[in-house]
Formats: sequence, C-alpha cells, structure tokens
Amino acid sequence: MKSLSHYAAIIGIDWADQKHDLCLQLPSSEPLEYSILTHSAESIDNWANALRKRFEGKPVAVCIESRKVPLVHALLKYDFIVIYPVNPQTLARYRKALRPSNAKDDPTDAQLLLDLVCRHADQFHPWTPDRPEIRALAHLVEMRRTLVADKVRCTNRLTAALKNYFPQVLDWFEDKDTLVFCNFVEKWPSLQAAQRAREPSLRKFFSDHNVRYPEVIKRRIKAIKDAIPLTNDLGVITPNQMLVFALVHQLALTLGHIDNFDEAIAKRFKALDDAPLFNALPGAGKHLAPRLLVAFGEDRARYESADSLCRYAGIAPVTERSGNKSWVHWRYSCPKFLRQTFVEWTKESIRYSFWAKAFYQLQREKGKTHNMAIRALAFKWIRIIWRCWQEKKPYDEAKYLIALKAKGSPLVAELAK
Repeated sequence: MKSLSHYAAIIGIDWADQKHDLCLQLPSSEPLEYSILTHSAESIDNWANALRKRFEGKPVAVCIESRKVPLVHALLKYDFIVIYPVNPQTLARYRKALRPSNAKDDPTDAQLLLDLVCRHADQFHPWTPDRPEIRALAHLVEMRRTLVADKVRCTNRLTAALKNYFPQVLDWFEDKDTLVFCNFVEKWPSLQAAQRAREPSLRKFFSDHNVRYPEVIKRRIKAIKDAIPLTNDLGVITPNQMLVFALVHQLALTLGHIDNFDEAIAKRFKALDDAPLFNALPGAGKHLAPRLLVAFGEDRARYESADSLCRYAGIAPVTERSGNKSWVHWRYSCPKFLRQTFVEWTKESIRYSFWAKAFYQLQREKGKTHNMAIRALAFKWIRIIWRCWQEKKPYDEAKYLIALKAKGSPLVAELAK
C-alpha cells in the first residue's frame, strides 16, 4: 500500500478567505500540531520559509480542497511543497461517514483532510501543474467562456427591454451581439428617434459599420420609415429606454473585451507545439481548438487511457446496481467546463465530419435523445483524439474513413446513403 512516509511532514489545510486552519503531522507518532494561517502574502511567505528552515528543505505534503483557490496559487512558488488536491465532495462524504451528525468545524476539517489522504494515499496523487503557458491559456479560455455567458445574458435582457417599446429594431438586425446593433440602438434608442434621422445619416451609419450591401441598407431604411410605434406611453418608453441605454454600453464593452481575449488566446495557442494537432480537428476552429488543447494538456502520462479521461470529463456514463436493479445515468460530479468543452465541440464536429454526422443520425434512429447522442459521439471522439494526442499525429478524416471501411463498420453503410 502506498505511503507518505517519505515526506518530512504532511499538512491538512482547510482554506478560507481570511484565514486557513492547519493540521500538521510528522512521520513519527507525535501529537498533531494545529495552527491558524492568516491569508496574506506576507504571512504565507513567512510560514512557508519557516517550514523550509524547520525541515531543511525536504518535501512537505499539503492536502487541500480544490486546486483553483488563491492559497494554492501562492504555494506554487515553493518547490519543496507538494500539493495533494482533494475533491470537496470527497471530504464532505468522509466527514459524514465519520460524523453522521454532520458537525463541521474548520480545525476538524483540516485534520480530516490529513487523515483521508494519509489513510488512502493510493487513491490520491500529487498535483503536477502544467507549464505557466498552458495554465495561462486554461484561465484565458475559461474566462472568455464566462464573458460569452455574460454577453448572452446582457443580449437577452436588452432584447426583452426593446420588445416593450421598440421591437422593430430586433427585426432590422439579425445578430444582436454586434457593435453595429449596439451603436444603432445607442444613437437611436427609440423608433421616433430613428424616424427623425435623415436618410443620408442612416446610409453613412451603415457604411461606417461595414454594411456594404446596398439592398440591405435600402431595405432597412424603408423599414424604419414605414414602421409604426408599438406604444406612445411615456410611462413605458422612458424607463425601458434608460435600461436599454445602460445595457448597450455593457454589451459593447463586453464584446470589446471578448475580442481582447480572442487575441491573447490565439497568440498563446499558436506558440504551443500541440496547436497543429488540435487545429486539425473538424469544427474546432479558433475558439474550441485552444479549449481542447487545455483539456488534454501536455502531460501524456496524466491519463492512463482514453476511458479514464472520459470518466474524469463526465462523458462516460455511470452504471448503478442494487439487487436485481440496474440503471445508467450521466455523471453529476465532474469538471463542468471540461465537459462543456467536449460537448460544444462535438456538436460542431457533426457539421464538418462525415462519419460523426452518420454516427449521430444512427444514435437518433435508435431512439436516443439529442443530448444522449451527442454524449455518445463525444465518448467516441475522445478515444480518437486521445490516440492522436499520444502519438502526436494530427487527425486525418480520410484515414479514419478507410479504417472504418476495413473494419466493416455500420457507419460505412450510413455514409453510402
């Protein structure tokens, strides 16, 4: 059984915003040492340097919940500290198993973290962080996705407000998450304002915003002049117009920041050796290819098999059995952004990959729902990419189709239809 006796000390840390509770154990059977660490750069540095001096620079194991917390970021600069991340749900269930009352206390949680990792060392592995370049890209793509969610939320609120008094503008512009839409609504926030604008001013506005098709400009100007107001009630128009004015500024600002993130992501992604491998995936494009690279990382030994990655990412289903009953469901506990990455890309791959489209159609014909078919396809895709990733060879659709034909896959018959 695996042991942590080679560490000079093992420390369990229950982290918080203002302070951290620590429980330290030496390899010998000495009493546990409890302490509190204030969350500040100076306090953490003094504590880490004291540890280094006390144990003469020998490795120290630190057991802590999660990896994405400020304390972990602070500890990465100390080479003698080895981090053992623990899933918060694992600790919660361990606490409940030992204390059915579910009583919780910070020092106790620090001791439970220590006890959990020491007793089940074979179930936990030290965290080996990726290179700073990979970790920076990982943060960038996840933050960009958050900004995209903010953009969608802001666009929906803006659309709802415009429907109350100025619904025509929603028909004039197909895409609402664009600067031309934001600038138009900012300049003419009501139908009355738009209709007061002179035709040359409208033409110049569209021309300045790269609307180059004369028929599109002519159709929009005609629609503006022919429209009639939904309501003349100032009790409705005035407050909604103020809200719209605020929302278009938020949306325009968010769109600008998303563009900045896109530039930073593209620059970092292009500099990585594995970029061509993920660029070759059908439908990955400039947004999903960097996310897929981050999902796999650079450490080829991180996942022992494609199945282990499928389970970790929440793509592989879970089978439960009890007595004569057996049922299958998707994984509830997994890195949500990682699963989202595979699902979003799999949807795109259907449009660009012949066999992926055929596989999806076969799944639907079997009675699977859209989401079930997508997850089944993602499960298959991960196995393919994992092999390409291990061998450092870009995916080749033609070669894969030849391999399917050689194996007599039913997908070949579907492709022939």
